[in-house]
Amino acid sequence: MDNSEVEARQARAKAWFETLRDAICEAFEALEREAPAALYPDPAARFARTAWPRTDASGRPGGGGVASTLRGRLFEKVGVHVSTVFGEFAPDFRADIPGAEVDPRFWASGVSLIAHLRSPHVPAVHMNTRFLVSSRAWFGGGADLTPLLAARRSREDPDARAFHEALKTACDRHPVASYAKYSAWCDDYFYLKHRQEPRGIGGIFFDWHDSGDFEADFAFVQDVGRAFLDIYPQLVRRNWATPWTPAEREEQLIRRGRYVEFNLLYDRGTLFGLRTGGNIDTILSSMPPVVQWP
Repeated sequence: MDNSEVEARQARAKAWFETLRDAICEAFEALEREAPAALYPDPAARFARTAWPRTDASGRPGGGGVASTLRGRLFEKVGVHVSTVFGEFAPDFRADIPGAEVDPRFWASGVSLIAHLRSPHVPAVHMNTRFLVSSRAWFGGGADLTPLLAARRSREDPDARAFHEALKTACDRHPVASYAKYSAWCDDYFYLKHRQEPRGIGGIFFDWHDSGDFEADFAFVQDVGRAFLDIYPQLVRRNWATPWTPAEREEQLIRRGRYVEFNLLYDRGTLFGLRTGGNIDTILSSMPPVVQWP
């Protein structure tokens, strides 16, 4: 494959991630406006966007991104970020990236979000999709759901069933994808080994996805984003009008502590961002705004 074709694929992937970002921000702002005033009396907020530049391991310019953050009445904190970075992997990181041992140069673009809602009854959610090019090229990403109350942390819960069904439908439309494989991978990945418990109720997770058919792989990744954009606002609306007690709020904040532990100890995206000179505020925007440990 010549450079012009690689660059065309990179441009298409970057444009899609930005389009998905814009659609998600629009949908989330609508939820923020429409949430019932009895439980969320403050004025509705909007996303603030902040561009950031990056230098690579050698100190040369290496792309950057745009952070989109909302702190509001329904969404206590949500970040929907797009980054496009390039350069060379640092020597101590090359062994961890397929293809980097042959050539340390890389290009990567993706969209990533994490939403923490004010209501303990609305599950937290994470989604990201990305395209990375080294001497090889592949897609990665997924989406997972984290109910904050123990009573809702079951695969049989209506929210869990709806979330998994949406992602399964997205996978089943594409022969290059496997819901069974990616769901099991998600369960294994989002597991807090030190506590011997899952972070949430799962979803899908995939990495190094390269079937040899770029168009098929890209279509699958786009459908993952569309599936998320369709199902998560439904779950928010389904739960946002349920009142909560101080005890449920405390349970929510303690469960958020598990989020902090996972993202700082295990999360690949956090480690990738930190080790490739990413924007610290964006990388750590996944941290909940209020959290506690028992």
